[in-house]
Amino acid sequence: MISARNVTAICCRRILSTSSYTVRTHICDELSTSNKNEKVSVMGWLSHKRMDRFFVLRDAYGSVQAKISASSKLQSLLKDIPYESVVRVDGIVVDRGDNRNSKMKTGDIEIDVEELTVLNKATSNIPMLPDANANERTRLKYRYIDLRSDKLQKSLRLRSEFVHNVRRFLVEKSGFVDVETPTLFRRTPGGAAEFVVPAPSPNQGLAYSLPQSPQQFKQLLMVGAIDRYFQIARCYRDEGSKGDRQPEFTQVDVEMSFTTQNGVMQLIEDMIISAWPESLNHIKPKSPFPRIPYSDAMRLYGIDKPDMRIPWQIDDVDNDIFEFLQKDIDDDTWRSRILVCRGAGKTTISNSMKNEWKRLIQMNENGKNFAICHPSQKRWFKPFDNQKLIDQFGLIDEDVLIVCWGNSEGVYWTLEVCGLRSKSNVTAHWIVDFPLFSFEEGQLVSTHHPFTAPLEKDIDILYSNDIDKLLQITGQHYDLVINGVEMGGGSIRIENSEIQRHVLKVLGEPTDEMEHLLNALSHGAPPHGGFALGLDRFVAMLTSDGNPLTPVRDVIAFPKTKNGKDLMSDAPATLSQKQLERYGISLLPNAVE
Repeated sequence: MISARNVTAICCRRILSTSSYTVRTHICDELSTSNKNEKVSVMGWLSHKRMDRFFVLRDAYGSVQAKISASSKLQSLLKDIPYESVVRVDGIVVDRGDNRNSKMKTGDIEIDVEELTVLNKATSNIPMLPDANANERTRLKYRYIDLRSDKLQKSLRLRSEFVHNVRRFLVEKSGFVDVETPTLFRRTPGGAAEFVVPAPSPNQGLAYSLPQSPQQFKQLLMVGAIDRYFQIARCYRDEGSKGDRQPEFTQVDVEMSFTTQNGVMQLIEDMIISAWPESLNHIKPKSPFPRIPYSDAMRLYGIDKPDMRIPWQIDDVDNDIFEFLQKDIDDDTWRSRILVCRGAGKTTISNSMKNEWKRLIQMNENGKNFAICHPSQKRWFKPFDNQKLIDQFGLIDEDVLIVCWGNSEGVYWTLEVCGLRSKSNVTAHWIVDFPLFSFEEGQLVSTHHPFTAPLEKDIDILYSNDIDKLLQITGQHYDLVINGVEMGGGSIRIENSEIQRHVLKVLGEPTDEMEHLLNALSHGAPPHGGFALGLDRFVAMLTSDGNPLTPVRDVIAFPKTKNGKDLMSDAPATLSQKQLERYGISLLPNAVE
């Protein structure tokens, strides 16, 4: 058992480590009545001031109030100091008595100022203040000011804590080796578009590619007997920026030899549970995470990353009930499906909500007709016998029933879009048994990537020329889904060189670009598999108590805009003629601003 004295000692060690190697005596948030009458020196940014006597100093850890005596000449100095200037305060800690501020951690005390030193004066026309309601463009342009905000301070420190916990679990508890892999590489077939980097002399005329993941390197490490590898890996994809993706992003990348699909999934579950921040234990998911076959996910939820916080399922209904919708359509793929959303009617479904669903659905080629049956809003649903629907599905005023009709794939997609799911708690589960191949835009593609191994029983089918048979092959691929968002994915890899060569040919990928990996696999590659956790997405979910829609830019120190611009430094930028000559390239002017 830890005694009170030991707790104090532990806290002191933490505090001393924060101020060690600096010229301050304390950080702002640690001062309390226990420091009464102590002489202290604190430093930070001027956050608030009033009456030219009272002001609040803020540092990375919190804030504290200071006061200048009524007769002090320091009042005139304080009056002229702009907000966000960096100052040093030397003084005595005093009790605030009846003027305590319960909203501040340090609200029981204040510092009676003896010396006030301006370490660096900020400009008087500062473009924004931390925690102010500045627009997104301003926040990105002046990111270094935005980083002082409470929100970003908490997010980046939570990210640091999670990464530290991951490293500790993988290295200290699981025997993994942290290996850094190159970011100047060559094209990897299959997957996202990659950024290219022109090479200077003596390789002028050639180019590197920035890897979209360390996929090939980690497989090569397995061949090299680094049988438990991990890396907090920087990755690059030329896909533009979205709410959940930046052109450059970070993965917790893991690979392991002599393992199975179950072994990798168990490792990742244990890693997540072990590394989960203590402050968020109230939303920690329960282990083991359920496993849902891909076919069941599509049939029951209409998507391969269902949000299981409310497990509403798509139900089959007799087409005769809605046969008047089909009219003269003679199509075996025509379906009508329903989704009963129990309790969703507690919140009023407004016309604006319905119109937004309609807009989203009409934007997508999969979108199909839908209608909503709500017992209290029957006027929306004139084509239907509302009472019959209410009776058949046992609807009460708090329920909503969504009806959709059309071909199977579109119906499932549409029902997922207007699923009325709530946003609370955290649920994690695995989607398994994906098809190895998919058919997109008239050609066969990898559902995951071309290095994924098929199930042993399906290997012979790989050599079939029948596309329908190839589409029936099950891959050893698994996705981790949390609150309806794919947080990461992995697979057991193809370790046989000839099978890997054949899969690349089936996909129409040139094997000459992959000879280094194919040769390595032919020189004694162990069975191996791995996983990559999207660190940015995962931490964004953690910082918002499980909301997976939080933009990843809120947990990245220096993110980019949705068109790939860094507003702070105005990158990407033009190159001088001398730089262009070094790389033997020319660049066309950008016609779009």
